[in-house]
Amino acid sequence: MDGYQDIKKGEKAALLSILAYLFLAVVKVIVGLLGHSDALFADGLNNTTDVIASVALLIGLRISRIPPDADHAYGHRRTETISSLVASFIMLLVGLEVIFSSISNLFKGNFAAPNTLTAIVAFFSGIFMLGIYLYNNRLAKKIDSQAVKAAALDNRSDALVSFGAFIGIIFAVLGFPWVDAVTALLVGILIGYTAVKIFFDAAHSLTDGFDVSKLEIIHNLVHDVTEVKEIKDIKARFNGNRIWIDLTVAVDPNLNVIRSHEITEQIEQAIRSKFPTAYTLVHIEPFFEK
Repeated sequence: MDGYQDIKKGEKAALLSILAYLFLAVVKVIVGLLGHSDALFADGLNNTTDVIASVALLIGLRISRIPPDADHAYGHRRTETISSLVASFIMLLVGLEVIFSSISNLFKGNFAAPNTLTAIVAFFSGIFMLGIYLYNNRLAKKIDSQAVKAAALDNRSDALVSFGAFIGIIFAVLGFPWVDAVTALLVGILIGYTAVKIFFDAAHSLTDGFDVSKLEIIHNLVHDVTEVKEIKDIKARFNGNRIWIDLTVAVDPNLNVIRSHEITEQIEQAIRSKFPTAYTLVHIEPFFEK
């Protein structure tokens, strides 16, 4: 199925993120320690958790490709969303660790002026992660994957964190070492914010929440199909990156079964033109003037 090919593309995005984070985590932690930069070290710790979160994402995507079986008639696609949920918990724990550590350093006055190398590493890390974000964000929109979207949001927050670390380090080098610790605190807050956002998006999907604006688009697409007299009910939910739609429409009661079936196919094609991963179940009822 085409949906499973999309999941394979998502796996490539997860693998790309893992390799990028592994490289950056090693560089930032080592340079941050040797260069006396709390902000860069915190950013490196963030990247180590990103590795774990991306591995969880990759495992979730792999499992979601398992075809439907006897007790999973709808397949295993929701493991993709569950992996996003797991990733959010990991990110939140690291964010809290960075926040508490930064606050402790601020109160104790543990400031050390970082060297210029830490600023260079932070700046180019931000550029690097911005490129990864643009790639993954484009892919997430293309395959409509919540897990890849979560990865892209994480990539973006990492890019912003690195740029923030760069600014903090520059101020510290210029004679304001406490700014580096403050930047580390802001890094922790941003990590926590991203984690909470990913959590709520995943929880919303797992509880069958669906974007109302998308539901309105689907309603308009069905309404434009000729011979659809009335849309009586419309529901939609996500199952991984696939949209499942339950639709009840009323048509001319004098139509035969064959023509009614053709209308359902027109509805499915109309919806799929806008939402390629949608699977639509259409129930036909007779229409009577009120």
